[in-house]
Amino acid sequence: MPCYGYSLPASRCWVGSKLVTVAGSTCSGCYALKGFYPLPTVQAALERRYQRVVAALADPASRAAFVQAFVRLLARESYFRWHDSGDLMSVHHLELIAEVAALTPHVVHWLPTREYAIVSAYSGPRPANLTIRLSAHMVDAKPPTSTLPTSTVHTSPATLVGVECEAYKRKNYCGSCRACWDPAVANVSYRKH
Repeated sequence: MPCYGYSLPASRCWVGSKLVTVAGSTCSGCYALKGFYPLPTVQAALERRYQRVVAALADPASRAAFVQAFVRLLARESYFRWHDSGDLMSVHHLELIAEVAALTPHVVHWLPTREYAIVSAYSGPRPANLTIRLSAHMVDAKPPTSTLPTSTVHTSPATLVGVECEAYKRKNYCGSCRACWDPAVANVSYRKH
């Protein structure tokens, strides 16, 4: 990633925890459940972040501290990614992210999510600098039907839809590409690896 990100435990995903057991789903073989992610130190850090979100959603003082920490962290940043591991927990969680985005208008935020119901139930403001990108549930599936930007996973050029993520050609680095953050890019398709 060319920027900071905020991750939560993949085991706490609502939709993802169901999809991980479904063959052919985008969560089957989840990268956030292997590699360095299962290490106790990584899991402890992810759990601490999860607990900070839970506290921010339960207590106004914790919420204010959470938001202000992000405002300070992102003061000199241009891009930010939410959840390379984990996902939205509730409408209130999305409200929290939207608040951070609204207070950091100089940062382009990318929020990939499989939590369609949470996004659909959200009626709060959508800051222009927050790109919510709905992720397809199945490999080689069509993009989710939505007015929001989407993403898919493909196994061949025949199932590629929209703009292909070419990070795999650069040892998994974005390089100068920012398609995922760009709301004008209707669909980003990631090659299955």
